[in-house]
Amino acid sequence: MKIYVDADACPNVIKEILFRAAERTQTALILIANSAVRTPPSRFISSKVVNAGFDVADNEIVRLCEAGDLVITADIPLAAEVIEKGALALNPRGELYTDATIRQRLNIRDFMDTMRASGVQSGGPPPLSQRDRMQFANQLDSILAKSK
Repeated sequence: MKIYVDADACPNVIKEILFRAAERTQTALILIANSAVRTPPSRFISSKVVNAGFDVADNEIVRLCEAGDLVITADIPLAAEVIEKGALALNPRGELYTDATIRQRLNIRDFMDTMRASGVQSGGPPPLSQRDRMQFANQLDSILAKSK
C-alpha cells in the first residue's frame, strides 16, 4: 500500500499525522501538489510537484494510484475516481469514502455548486477540530493495520 496525498488543500496538522504514521509503519507516503511541499527527511516520505492548472494534481494522483492504495483528499470527484480504481479514499476529517457513500456525496456537492452559482453563500466547512484530527488518526491507524 502507498498513501497519496492531495497536498495543496491538506491541512498541515493532518500532514504531520501522516508523516508520523508513514515512519512508524514504514509505508510510502507521496504528497502531490502544484507547489513545493515541506516534508521531513525520510526514505518513506516524498513529494511531487506538478504543473499548475485545474485538476492537474488530481489527475496525477489518479494516474499513480492502484487498487489497495490510500488517497487522502477532501475532493469528492477525486475520491470517486480513486474508488473506481479500487483505492481507498479518506478525507482529512476521518471520513472514509466508500462505494456506498460517494454517490451521495457527489450529489450533495453538485447541489451545493448549483446553490453557490445562484448566489447562495454556503460559508464552507467549519475549521478542523480536535475531534476531526482524532477521527482521522484513528481511521488512518485502522487502515494501516489492516494493510499489514
